[in-house]
This record gives sequence, structure tokens and C-alpha cells, in this order.
Amino acid sequence: MRSAVSFRGSRGSVTAETAVALPALVVVLAAALWAVMVAGARLECVDAARAGARAASRGESLERVRSGVLAAAPAGARVTVTRGSETTRVEVSVTVTPGWGASLPGITVHATAVSATEPGAEQPGGTPE
Repeated sequence: MRSAVSFRGSRGSVTAETAVALPALVVVLAAALWAVMVAGARLECVDAARAGARAASRGESLERVRSGVLAAAPAGARVTVTRGSETTRVEVSVTVTPGWGASLPGITVHATAVSATEPGAEQPGGTPE
């Protein structure tokens, strides 16, 4: 009989504990999802920069390379393509903000790829775009 009284006295504690733990769980889940978004954007930037560096080092026009990189990169990315006589460099960066918290600061993700410029591929003036 004594255990029944103890059980009745702690009846609302599970509800209170859940009410405290649930918001913390939601915050942890949101942070994990944001981390996955940032990691995905980083991988997209790396892939886009590598593909752009390969194309530019083979002699593709810089404007065509830039548009190809922008198509492969996450939305809102910034791209810089520089082709020199020895190396070609493509830099991609994007700021990732969580869709559910517009007031939260964004995380800027960068990726750079460098490739050896093939003979005859360099353009006169090889300026960045």
C-alpha cells in the first residue's frame, strides 16, 4: 500500500520532465540539421570548384566555366576564376543560413581548386572574373 502512495505523489513529474526536455531536444535537432546543411553546401562548393578548375585548365572560356560552376554550386554562391600561364584557380564561396531562423547569422563556406593549366589554354591577360 505504501508504494501506491509514492506512485501517486510523483504522477506529474514525467510531464514536467518532458516539458523541460522537449525544447532542448528541438534545439539540438535544429543545430544538427543546420550542420548537415553546411556540410552539404561545402561538398557542393568543392565539387563545383574542382569541375570548374578542370574545365578552365583545358581552355574553356572563363565565362562558360563561371556559369558552369554557378550551376553546380549552391544558390547564391560567389565564384572567382583565375587562369594563369601555369595554374588555374577557381574559388567558390556561399553563406548558409538556416531557413527557420532568418535572424541567425550565416556561416560562410569556401572551396578552392587549383589545376595545372594545359599548354595553349591560357588566355591573354588571364584576369579573374
